[in-house]
Amino acid sequence: MQTRTIPNTELNVSTLCLGTMTFGTPVVEADAIKLTQWALDHGVNFIDTANMYEGYARFIGSAGGVAEDILGKALKGRRDRAVVATKVGMKVGPDPEDEGTRPAAIRKQLDRSLGRLAMDFVDIYYLHKHDPSANLADTLGALADAIHRGKIKHYGISNYSADQTAELLRVADENHLPRPVIHQPAYSLLKREIETDLLPLCAKEKIAVAPYQVLQGGLLTGKYRRGQALPAGSRKTEKPQWIPEFNDELFDRLEAIEREARSKGRTLTRHAIQETLAQPAVVAVVLGVKTIEQVENLIASC
Repeated sequence: MQTRTIPNTELNVSTLCLGTMTFGTPVVEADAIKLTQWALDHGVNFIDTANMYEGYARFIGSAGGVAEDILGKALKGRRDRAVVATKVGMKVGPDPEDEGTRPAAIRKQLDRSLGRLAMDFVDIYYLHKHDPSANLADTLGALADAIHRGKIKHYGISNYSADQTAELLRVADENHLPRPVIHQPAYSLLKREIETDLLPLCAKEKIAVAPYQVLQGGLLTGKYRRGQALPAGSRKTEKPQWIPEFNDELFDRLEAIEREARSKGRTLTRHAIQETLAQPAVVAVVLGVKTIEQVENLIASC
């Protein structure tokens, strides 16, 4: 398993980051624990979760916490082998502190996450989305305090546009507050908009990037074919609202990408991953799985 260093940190991470959004449903706790431990034993040391993750059972405002709880059990006695990231910002309850990135929300949700993870600290704490209601200087001050208290080592941002990222960096610098060390945006060979602005900005500012949706819900694995029945157990059958509608334009694009992959002697999956890892500032790809076999195949593709 290859590793890369997140700039301005001591963190050396595997190029495959194990995503845990499937933990709970459809990956039940026992299987998720085995899968996580197998991945760790085979060189995957970067693990991504969030306070909202609870598998496909998730709905807006539900309590979340399922994936963190499972991950805490999986890493018992193995914490020192893993670089763990979790997130704050999405709605996870009815109270004002159950959503957003205001200081009170950060303090409450960070303590809850650490409790579920059974950890004293997390290596990376992401702001899960831009929060227009929060004062950025106050938010970054709360993160600086969490770093000072040893509850997080570093922080990152996710789903921030290039303009929002630039503004956050400006506020951090003007207030002498820590900068984010990593960004987690959506990106794939079917969704390349950030190549023109966010990726160059992160490269210039020495902020690592760990994209998600790299295989676009399985579209970039070759499992879906024009005119063919949906494969059993696929994301399109289990969570169709998470996958774009199938049409000729989509399959034209997929087939063009697959031809490019073949020209380079790659499978479609390997091509999608390798092209992403070649992008400026990218240190890892966040990929969710349901089986150990999938982890094994992804390790080979990274």
